[in-house]
Amino acid sequence: MGNLLYIVAVILIIAWVIGFVGYSVGGIIHILLVIAIIAILLQVIQGRRVL
Repeated sequence: MGNLLYIVAVILIIAWVIGFVGYSVGGIIHILLVIAIIAILLQVIQGRRVL
């Protein structure tokens, strides 16, 4: 489960970068970035390795 959260977080960060360059879906991508950061923070708080 933790590994899946990390994969989703990485995909969302990549989508955010693409959205930042494309600028057409900027609002939605920024919300997804916040969700990705929360997923990474949850893993850190739970004591799992992030990378």
